[in-house]
Amino acid sequence: MRLGGVDLTGNLLLAPMADVTNLAFRLMCKKYGASLSFTEMISSDAIVHGNEKSFLRGMTCEEERPFGIQLFGHCPETITSAALIIEEMFEPEIIDINLGCPSPTITNAGCGSALLLSPDVVSSIFASLCENVDTPVTAKIRILESMDQTLDIANRVEEAGACAITVHGRTREQGYQGSADHSYAKRIKEELSIPVIANGDVKDGESAESILEYTGCDGLMIGRAAMGDPHVFYRISKYLEHGELIEVSCERRRDDLLEYIRLLEKFDLVSHVNMKAHSQWFTRGLKDSRSVRMGMGNADSHSSLIECIRNMCRDVQA
Repeated sequence: MRLGGVDLTGNLLLAPMADVTNLAFRLMCKKYGASLSFTEMISSDAIVHGNEKSFLRGMTCEEERPFGIQLFGHCPETITSAALIIEEMFEPEIIDINLGCPSPTITNAGCGSALLLSPDVVSSIFASLCENVDTPVTAKIRILESMDQTLDIANRVEEAGACAITVHGRTREQGYQGSADHSYAKRIKEELSIPVIANGDVKDGESAESILEYTGCDGLMIGRAAMGDPHVFYRISKYLEHGELIEVSCERRRDDLLEYIRLLEKFDLVSHVNMKAHSQWFTRGLKDSRSVRMGMGNADSHSSLIECIRNMCRDVQA
């Protein structure tokens, strides 16, 4: 799949996720086949005001490329100023604008999915970006209950000059509940000429194949299914290529978690993540893993958490 000026090796993308998609995690997903990864969303206001933590989220390395940085905001001028700073500092292959976050903290500030109710502002944001920034620009949206209003947003994004759009098939009100409605991505793909990427409920090879066939979309974006399981990219790609079903073992999860922690340490990110929560994600779906999660939760030091992880497969089964 070609996105902007980049020929991607595949069509499986890692979604930007707050407090999840740090550099170490993105590298793990890249290792297993994510063809493009995105940072967690970064406040355009924070970038313009020089917030150090926000710049840390944009940190990358050559092994990760290509990668994208996702910005959120509501003011076209501020978003453009932030994008120009990001472009100069990190040289991302893609700058993505968040039109989908349903968090009240974000929407109450007029950002994220709240922007879907202000189509003229959306047009202004993307027109300003595409006129002033050299980096290709994309959008990640949620759907509105009205198909016509959703199509209007998608068309405005394309007309302003964006090179692709990702469609999460849930409304702002749904949050992450219920099922994603991919009929919106299907219609948007039928109307737009730029690549359209479907997002929502991509859990495994079967769901990935079904969504691609139904929507006709160019690619898939994977979010929550990758939390604690970066290997999911490998399993989905193998299924799409050969119909091959691959089971994930406890040993694989353990080794991936230990490698993830080594990367966190390498890039000095340990203090910036909730280590217990991130470790517990890697036990999801494993049989008899409750005691392991409890052990991780009760660990009173980094070394004791590591010891718990090394021993996690003694009583756990895939």
